[in-house]
Amino acid sequence: MTTYAPASRFRSFQRSLLWGTAGGLALLLGHPACAQTSVEGAKATSENADPGEANEVVVTGSRIVRDGYSAPTPVTVLSGAEIAAQKPANISDFVNTLPAIGIGSTAQNSSGSLSDGTAGIASINLRGLGPTRTLVLVDGQRSVGSTANQVVDVNTIPQDLVERVEVVTGGASAQYGSDAIGGVVNFILDTKFKGVKLSADQGITTFGDGHSYRFTGTAGLSFLDDRLHVLLNGEYYHQSPIDSVNRSWNNKGFFTVNNPAYTAANGQPQYLVTANAGPNGFTAGGLVTSGALRGTYFLPDGVTRQLNYGAVSSPWMVGGDWQTTLDGIVGTQSLMAGEKRISLFDRTSFDVSDNLTIFGQFSWNRYDAQSFFAQQPSTITIQADNAYLQTLYPQVAASMRANGLSSIPVGAWNTILGVPGSDNRRDVYRYVAGAKGGFSLFGHDWSWNAYYQHGETKSRDSIVNNWIISRLALATDAVLVTSGNVGSSGLALGSIACRSTLSSPTNGCVPVNRLGTAPLSAAAKAYLTPSNPYRGQKFQQDVASVSVTGQLFDLPGGAASIATGGEWRKERLSTTSLDPFYGSGWGLGNYLSNKGGYSVKEGFVELDLPVLRGVDLSAAGRYTDYTTSGSVQTWKLGATYSPIPDVKFRGNYSHDIRAPNVQELFVSANAGAGSVTFPSNAPTPGVIALVQPRLPNRDLRPERAATWTAGAVLTPRFLPGFAVSFDYYEIKIRDAIGSVSAQQTIDLCYSGNTAFCQSIIYSGATPVNILVVPVNFAKQRAKGFDISTSYRLPLSTISESLPGTFRIQANTTHYIKNVTDNGVFPVDAAGVNGGFPLLSTPAPNVNPAWVYRVSAFYELDPVTINLVGRGFSSGVYGKDYVECTSNCPASSTRYRTINYNHTPSAFYLDGSISVKVPAASHTLTLSLIVRNMLNSAPKLLGNGPTSTYILAYPQTNESLYDTVGRVFRVAAGVKF
Repeated sequence: MTTYAPASRFRSFQRSLLWGTAGGLALLLGHPACAQTSVEGAKATSENADPGEANEVVVTGSRIVRDGYSAPTPVTVLSGAEIAAQKPANISDFVNTLPAIGIGSTAQNSSGSLSDGTAGIASINLRGLGPTRTLVLVDGQRSVGSTANQVVDVNTIPQDLVERVEVVTGGASAQYGSDAIGGVVNFILDTKFKGVKLSADQGITTFGDGHSYRFTGTAGLSFLDDRLHVLLNGEYYHQSPIDSVNRSWNNKGFFTVNNPAYTAANGQPQYLVTANAGPNGFTAGGLVTSGALRGTYFLPDGVTRQLNYGAVSSPWMVGGDWQTTLDGIVGTQSLMAGEKRISLFDRTSFDVSDNLTIFGQFSWNRYDAQSFFAQQPSTITIQADNAYLQTLYPQVAASMRANGLSSIPVGAWNTILGVPGSDNRRDVYRYVAGAKGGFSLFGHDWSWNAYYQHGETKSRDSIVNNWIISRLALATDAVLVTSGNVGSSGLALGSIACRSTLSSPTNGCVPVNRLGTAPLSAAAKAYLTPSNPYRGQKFQQDVASVSVTGQLFDLPGGAASIATGGEWRKERLSTTSLDPFYGSGWGLGNYLSNKGGYSVKEGFVELDLPVLRGVDLSAAGRYTDYTTSGSVQTWKLGATYSPIPDVKFRGNYSHDIRAPNVQELFVSANAGAGSVTFPSNAPTPGVIALVQPRLPNRDLRPERAATWTAGAVLTPRFLPGFAVSFDYYEIKIRDAIGSVSAQQTIDLCYSGNTAFCQSIIYSGATPVNILVVPVNFAKQRAKGFDISTSYRLPLSTISESLPGTFRIQANTTHYIKNVTDNGVFPVDAAGVNGGFPLLSTPAPNVNPAWVYRVSAFYELDPVTINLVGRGFSSGVYGKDYVECTSNCPASSTRYRTINYNHTPSAFYLDGSISVKVPAASHTLTLSLIVRNMLNSAPKLLGNGPTSTYILAYPQTNESLYDTVGRVFRVAAGVKF
């Protein structure tokens, strides 16, 4: 017998819960520090489904039809209504606010990716394991990657057609194949839309920059008694670039530097987080770095000055003329790339009969972007007879003669070459043809689905403001032509020429003044940059898939169900370097020509067995055969248990894989040059620019992961519309594919790990290359938990006089561990908010310990109000740092001492209001959206310490903190 509470008592309880929830939300939004102790996680049902109803759909975590709450794997669903309310400039900006998603690539943090073609890519990084370990699907189908590492740019998905986004936070390789170690993100499109809708929106920051606008149109047309359906969609989007030098917070000289007073025995910390810091070896116009003239720096028009060094510990200094050494270089990376995107989508389906539908689909997306980074600094040698030294800076030439100097070392930011940038164009095509239907078997209804997909990405990446290394060296060595050196060159006496031209008059060398900041002449620019190196890349994906699902027989808890099928997939990539000057060696973008590919055959089966009432067991298995690495098996076991309808316990254990992608197997990404710092015990200490080839490895094996999750779902019947879930996860990856950076290789080699010295290639005593090669050498372990709460309440259930509906959803993820072990020592990125932890290595997988998102809706037709509070907890620069200010222990290779190991938390408030206005027989929707309503500036982080390469970056972690500021968007849409 079921007993129900009296209506008055029930309404009183609901009223208390509502006000308590509202008060808690206000407290959360008003005091973000309190929110850091809350937890959030993956939701288990669709937001637009009543949790008390069985909404029978194919949930992404399984290929078997079931309602979301019955799924043994945690599934978070982002509804199309919430996406429409926020009107994000890019759908990735919205999805990436989900706490279970770590740092992915966005337009805000990828503008420094000059040579690898990923600038502007919008990727998803579940669990902070890396975008290559997150499988992105469109309507349950694989989508072609946008880069050589097969990462899908989610901004190629038509945003206006997205009905919902399902996020599976758990291993799903047995159901969907490779890459699903962190989970699966499935974008479900509204393929049955009927009518016409048009929309336009534009945005601008509170600083008056970053102007963007977008136009979209969608039409869903039906013919032949609704048997023929045609769906069309188009979108145009434009984003103006934002330069980081336009933000005052980015000019504080805030870095982590080597402590000038540190010794192993004096109790001082090795590293200092400090403001008013800069490099001690470079200025915009050149700085003499050693010898009798050390500290002399060059300004325009023949002016020199003496640098006040402050406190020095190479490659940094604190105080003194720190602003002078940062001039022209700090913050030159774009905060936001300039973007333009055009997309077209078409889907046509025809119901041949009640049990057979055929369909065809086509999409095309063009992406154009330009972003800027910074020139590479270098230390050059200026000879005593340098023509520009003699004619523009005779006082320095005289000092050299007085001190018996034949040359001086000069460190320069090379700003005369211009700020280098990348021009990226990507065209992504996707063709799908398929059929689906149903039939009866074993007295039950079965369904089947088959499709063939061909996807193709064509990209063109080029570098602007580049230079040929050898030509720059020749052009730098400029001399006055005299009777003593003219020889038979025929050069005019008194003219300035390259020294090499004296002996080779036809070599075309144009002399360049590296002293001061005078711009290059047109002739010098043409000599140093005769063309821009660019790369043409073509990535192709073919997929054939067939699957069938249905019910087998009845068990005490319900019907046993099965899903089975097979897939064939082929991935291939070809890269053509269209660079006739490659042999000379560019400073950036030495693209290489490559090609390669592989194919894979797979078969899978999944079972759902409701063995008892309230007890459901599931199992899935997949056999995979790669042409590169052979066969591998993945599997998954799951169970749910409901002692009463209000409570469900669930758990999973799975073995998952990520196969090496075509870039890791076949493609040498580039042979770009970069500046690295060699320590004092190296044969050639100091900052050196050298070539860093990224090489493939055809012997790579698939990564293997073991994942288990355990959780509970509560959907109390006495509180309709309320649901809460808790899920714990743990992922262990072995044979992880990875490589150490060039700077890591140097640091590890000269700190005693001699195995890494093999990757440093010398010519005599001079290093010329550092090889970067991926191998199966690492391990990774991640664990944490998610909590999700949602509540939908028609206010009339509290009081008939209260109009409208209130909805709230709160998500929190607690990252307990995210440890990567590269065989040297493990690094835990959970709770690390700094962008450059130990050894100055950029770490895209850093995760704050707590990440949360709270979304509240109030709907009273025709008005909808939405508030979103999101943020993360405070953290550290690195977990292996030892914080101390005095009596510090001596630093070791792994455990470095630092004066401050704390990174701040952040909270952001977004809001929107939409009003529906009747317009004849149509409905016009007007919206105002404000992102980062409080205009919260990013927290400064002292990135560093061993490399000055990070100077071009914003002085924060741009992947975590909002660097753009408040953004206003206005939108108008009409549907008829």
